[in-house]
Amino acid sequence: MNRPANCANVMSLPNLPVTAALPALQESLAAGRNAVLVAPPGAGKTTLAPLHLLQAPWRRKEDRLIVVEPRRVAVRAAAHRMANLIGEETGRTIGYRTRTDSATSAETRIEVVTEGLLLRRLLTDPLLEGTAAILFDEVHERSLDLDTALAFALDLQRNLRPELRLVAMSATTDGRAFAGLLDGDLVESEGRQYPIDIRHTKRDIASLRELPDAVARTIREAFYTEQGDILAFLPGLAEIRRAQNALSDIPALILPLHGELPTAEQDRVLRPAEQRKIVLATPIAETSLTVPGVRIVVDCGFRRSPRLDPGSGLSRLETLRISRATATQRAGRAGREAPGIALRLWTEATGRAMPLQDAPEILNSDLGGHCLDAAAWFAIMGTEPQDLPLLDASPNGASQAARALLHDLGALDEQARITELGQNMARLGAQPRLSAMLCAAQTPAEQATAAALAALLEERDPLRPRPVPGQRTITPPADIAARLALISGDDHAPHADRASLARIRQSAQRYQRRLGLKERASLDPQAAASLLAAAFPDRIAQSRGEPGRYRLSGGGSARLGATDPLARQNLVVAANLHVRTATEICLAAPLDPENLPQTLLNRTTEQVETSLDPATGSIIARKRLRLGALVLRDRSVTVAPDEAGNLLLAQIRTDLANTLDWRDAARQFQARALLARQHLDGTLPDLSDETLATTLEEWLEPYLAGLTKLSQVKALDLLAILRARFDYAALSQIDKELPAALALPGASPAIDYLAANPTISARAQAFYGLQETPRLAQGRIPLQFALLSPAGRPQAITADIAAFWRTGWADMRRDMRGRYPKHDWPENPALAKPPERRR
Repeated sequence: MNRPANCANVMSLPNLPVTAALPALQESLAAGRNAVLVAPPGAGKTTLAPLHLLQAPWRRKEDRLIVVEPRRVAVRAAAHRMANLIGEETGRTIGYRTRTDSATSAETRIEVVTEGLLLRRLLTDPLLEGTAAILFDEVHERSLDLDTALAFALDLQRNLRPELRLVAMSATTDGRAFAGLLDGDLVESEGRQYPIDIRHTKRDIASLRELPDAVARTIREAFYTEQGDILAFLPGLAEIRRAQNALSDIPALILPLHGELPTAEQDRVLRPAEQRKIVLATPIAETSLTVPGVRIVVDCGFRRSPRLDPGSGLSRLETLRISRATATQRAGRAGREAPGIALRLWTEATGRAMPLQDAPEILNSDLGGHCLDAAAWFAIMGTEPQDLPLLDASPNGASQAARALLHDLGALDEQARITELGQNMARLGAQPRLSAMLCAAQTPAEQATAAALAALLEERDPLRPRPVPGQRTITPPADIAARLALISGDDHAPHADRASLARIRQSAQRYQRRLGLKERASLDPQAAASLLAAAFPDRIAQSRGEPGRYRLSGGGSARLGATDPLARQNLVVAANLHVRTATEICLAAPLDPENLPQTLLNRTTEQVETSLDPATGSIIARKRLRLGALVLRDRSVTVAPDEAGNLLLAQIRTDLANTLDWRDAARQFQARALLARQHLDGTLPDLSDETLATTLEEWLEPYLAGLTKLSQVKALDLLAILRARFDYAALSQIDKELPAALALPGASPAIDYLAANPTISARAQAFYGLQETPRLAQGRIPLQFALLSPAGRPQAITADIAAFWRTGWADMRRDMRGRYPKHDWPENPALAKPPERRR
């Protein structure tokens, strides 16, 4: 058995509730299986399980155990607690690493890291050589980084590192779901929870605006009526500050606890104090931490979680009801060291309606980072993203949107495979947009500017809206240059948030180190717009013509206050949007449309677009530079002949009846040609509207050369064009067998081929002497006669003139003789002579 040098210290560990379950955990791992350790809050799993596994025979002396925690403060707290248990300082046997600080050495055998850092390590050192086991703590929280890192570790174990042990640790029974995912043993520990008196309010908080005051009132009452320190949970920093102000007169040490606090301030909360403490915390204190002295928990019942807004495609923090599992976790903080009280600011009825568990982050948040990491993992391991062992598959719609954004950023190619730029972005480990911006920086000044911008966008804006007595709240200008000036050292802005500014400067230095920028470089505010454009190609905003109203390249609209200095800019890149009833631009930089950065030009398309002016019927051509939904440049150009012809053909095809000059002669010839094709020769050209519309290129396109207006099309001799479809013999046959007019003894009336049956309409006298009905198309088609009065009104219609003379004529003759006595109305028109034709 390989034991660490300080094995004696490990053997003298305290006997906590989880201790009884650790032999079963050791046995499972010794058998080469994974394991899931479920232990209630306060059972000691975070600190004792890793220390006991240092003695495992399957761990080589030089191998490390990696413990993964969800938050930086939990990383440091776990490392300090383990080091203290074996009588060492952190950085020796027990080390830790976060995004902001680290303490490790060659002696380190247990390294506590954040989920994000493990993810980056898997992508840069996918074999994890020198690592014997990974312990994922608080897996029930189901963060996206944890789900992704666990999936990668499982994939690594199954394909290349079967000897790697994986342990999932959870404080709730929901952790049992991981046993199936890990194909491992479930090890459960009894807890040692002191009794907790859970009390509910008689009514729910009516509005979220009342929440800080309601929490402060409850704390005040508990402070004066109960014993012990108080831990209160609030959704975020704004609520913590309001509650802190409301409690400023209480004789207690009031300490905030949230992720934006400096390390020293966070650690101060976790140390015992001589006076009574009131800790105002975000969900950072729900798990992995023990705040000493706490006997009372005040739970507001809400938390702030990222949610993807389908309408805007943006992730935003929403204040949501917690789950019953989270409420149990929070209440457990009061019973770690002695009996306690949990004061819940909701009714028992509301508690019964709460969801059992919080929804996994993969189901609701922006999946850009996850999809980029999955693509990078595929390039390393060959595992398709959809084949990764995830407890919950990512929603298809959100994944598609994330991959589309990554493609726009240049991180993925058309096949959704990671590009060289995408590899660089993944190595940086920042949010994909920020990684794209950092990769776009070339010079030291640009790199320093990109680092400052990335830090600014990750942290809270140091310029906040501020109320002015008797006036409306003053909103700071959106121009990001004002923030860069502050980061550069301009401390003359009296209303800047100094704490936020200090964090931004520290974070900017870390980003500079990631970029390998060793020398101090001045910021270049002029480069801000081009760098932001690399990160937000879908948030290029173009003016809609009204100050402060913009159209976004990714679709949708956004607005700036009409008085904002940027409101009259034609083109800006929006780095920070806030979605309320409308999408508001909070941070932006102006873009020069005539000098666009190359990163943006790479994503544009330039093409000549022709269209038909509905007012004039003219063909116009515009050369447009497009970025998504925006037209960045637009100018008139000469219409290319083929473009004009194609557009005219398209318009004619959609409205054949009105775009061409369909005079009666053309329609009559069309009908004659169709009858000839039907009754005389089936090989003749088909002149039906349907066929004409589908064969425009064949019969009409040659006549459109040089035309650019519909009026010119209308002026074409359509009859001549249609007749040109037939050769001389075919035309002769049509004119003979289906003549346009019929020569009668008294007239040559036109034949109407558009009627249901070919019809001749003429005064009755024109038909005198006609003894039988002529037939067309070699006798196949009978003619129909419409006999008109001298005034041109129809009096009779017949398809058999001989029968009409015998049977129907007498009635018509009697009527016509009375009305038109001067005209000739013979008794037998078949033998009568027609009147002479007028010359």
